[in-house]
Amino acid sequence: MINKSKNYDELLYSLPLTVRNIIIKLDDKLKESLEEIRLRIDKPLMIHVNNQEKFLSIDGKIVNSLKLAYIVTSEDCEKALQLISKSSIYAFENEIKNGYITLKGGYRVGICGKCVLENGSIKTIVNVSGFNYRIMRQCIGVSDEIMKYIIKYPNIVYNTLIISPPQCGKTTLLRDIARNISNGMADLDFNGENVSIIDERSEIAACFKGNPQNDVGYRTDVLDSCPKHIGILMMIRSMSPKVIITDEIGKIEDILAIHEALNAGVSIITTVHGKDIEDIMRKKHIDDMLNNREFDRYVILSRKLGAGTIDAILDKEFKAIFKGPYRKECSLL
Repeated sequence: MINKSKNYDELLYSLPLTVRNIIIKLDDKLKESLEEIRLRIDKPLMIHVNNQEKFLSIDGKIVNSLKLAYIVTSEDCEKALQLISKSSIYAFENEIKNGYITLKGGYRVGICGKCVLENGSIKTIVNVSGFNYRIMRQCIGVSDEIMKYIIKYPNIVYNTLIISPPQCGKTTLLRDIARNISNGMADLDFNGENVSIIDERSEIAACFKGNPQNDVGYRTDVLDSCPKHIGILMMIRSMSPKVIITDEIGKIEDILAIHEALNAGVSIITTVHGKDIEDIMRKKHIDDMLNNREFDRYVILSRKLGAGTIDAILDKEFKAIFKGPYRKECSLL
């Protein structure tokens, strides 16, 4: 089963009945590889599995023809919204305006429809017409083999930038790095440090009602659904972290906040979308950080061996200190 230990029933029972019954009928091996379930009004029911999109029939079979695929109805989508919001849209309004709702167990449901604006900002989304159920899987130990390049006895944590195209496992790796820094690693004589996670899109810790659904370590504090530039400064002032972890930097506000953290002696581990050093050198604001050698390590990801493939690890002068491709199988939770 998908995430059996992570409240799989929460995922199943957030699906409208017809779709739920289709997913239940899937082959067990297919369920284990399931990444996304897509519902769009008057469109075929689709899943994303093994880096491919597939149509599903009413009897839970993969089909290649639109004529054989189950067509999602408006009633399906209405019921889906009721289920993921527990029939209380207002209670989830802050999440909905960001385009998603996080379920117990760390599953996240993206939604789209008509945006209602107030003073130039999104107040909520109505007439919801599409859902993307994202299947979260925590990979315990996926970062173990590379931690020796990120931490050093007795308590050094290198400023690290993970460079990755979409869907290559950067958040999964980042999450496990947080766990290892927080808990410590006896084999590296590293006792563990206080970690603060600013989880703007609730993807790293996957908090549900403030409680992380993922294991991010017992010395870790999480600021959920908070803009990165605000959260970084808040955590520095309030939680005395040794390390701040956040995902997908890019805005000038993010960069300025990171500078504040570095000036305060706090290590930063974060991510950016890109293929390699040359690619992110073309990104405004990021290029200055690279030119100023503000990061000590660069971890470059791809899908060469599947999601989570590490192509290389570079030092602050962009010299390779680890060459891949390398991918570690991990224990799924």
